[in-house]
Amino acid sequence: MFGTALRWLGVIVIIYGVVTVLAWRLQDRLAFPSPRSKLPEPSTVGLTDGRLVTVTTEDGVVLRGWYLPPAPDAPHPAPGLIWFGGNMETVGGVWPVIVAWKPPEFGLLALDYRGYGQSQGDASEAGLYRDGEAAWTFLSAQPEIDPRRIAVYGRSLGAAVALHVATVRPAQAVVLESPFSSAADMARRHYWYLPPGLVRLRLDNVARARQLRVPLMVIHGENDRIAPIRMGKAVAEAGRAREFLALAGAGHNDTFAVGGERYRDAMLHFLREVVR
Repeated sequence: MFGTALRWLGVIVIIYGVVTVLAWRLQDRLAFPSPRSKLPEPSTVGLTDGRLVTVTTEDGVVLRGWYLPPAPDAPHPAPGLIWFGGNMETVGGVWPVIVAWKPPEFGLLALDYRGYGQSQGDASEAGLYRDGEAAWTFLSAQPEIDPRRIAVYGRSLGAAVALHVATVRPAQAVVLESPFSSAADMARRHYWYLPPGLVRLRLDNVARARQLRVPLMVIHGENDRIAPIRMGKAVAEAGRAREFLALAGAGHNDTFAVGGERYRDAMLHFLREVVR
């Protein structure tokens, strides 16, 4: 019996070792699953003024997404807003939410990260940051957009990209939805059985938020089981958030649906107040 127990222990140790090695080597693939989906022409879904765009990053990766111009009665030049989506999101998959969420007077750019949607390349933390910088460069060059009045929005994974852009480009405001505190904190929560220090990724939203010099709004679901609300509060505190909107009954992926008019009105009020 003792020998059988030792054999089983040996099997468990081997399996654990294999899982640990795979987690180390496949970290980017696990963190950035790179979902693929078709990107529809805006005109085919009733957006006659929107257009498909391609943006080339500094390292030569071609990204694809949507540009939705400001409403016809918006001031000229109009403010701009960049949407950085969540981990499993693509523009083609969540476009109805993007359309319903868009503030009318803002020109909106929504790009798929490298490896996502129909964008080229393979996703990585450094690559996503380059994607964010390329998005900023594109939007700030649009003739109807005031480059001094651009805000960034990031949901979940996109919070890390939005915060990076806001600390290396002259963003005027930041809106974060369901942000996590850091990759290390997420690993401790979801992969507690793996050795400490295994995570190479940083995605440190708390550290990045401390560098912010512009107004910040954070929106978080009280029932978030993926990135608990305490993480959103930590990011908000680090960034000296002007507003923290806690949504009762909302989880990680349904904040906009559950928040409804309260979410939309609060965000619009914040953006209209700070993006002048």
